[in-house]
Amino acid sequence: MAIDKEKAKGHVALKGFFGICREWDCTQEEMRQMLGGVSRSKLANYRKLPHVKLLRDTLERISYILGIYKSLRVMYPTAGRANRRVRLKTSEDPFAGTSALDFMARGSMKHLMEARRYFDAKRAG
Repeated sequence: MAIDKEKAKGHVALKGFFGICREWDCTQEEMRQMLGGVSRSKLANYRKLPHVKLLRDTLERISYILGIYKSLRVMYPTAGRANRRVRLKTSEDPFAGTSALDFMARGSMKHLMEARRYFDAKRAG
């Protein structure tokens, strides 16, 4: 049986997403919102790490999260510090007094994109 590349890509993306969410200690609601407000049942299905073709929107959202994770891991010497940073409240733009995770969990693609831009700029110095 031939491997469907799109379904394999979905599997890998979900595996990465849930691995990061485990490290960041994300709630079910945070995960749902970062994936665009998916239903509880869809999130439960995704947690089984199926080989599934994901919507382009979902792949893009996961891509932003992977980029944010990478930037944090480059910026901080330990995984613990990097993972704590995502929950640290800051007055810096675009977060305005919330944590990066709270900001990303607002559910819009724009919030993920702005958080990614922020951490990429911080990493670049």
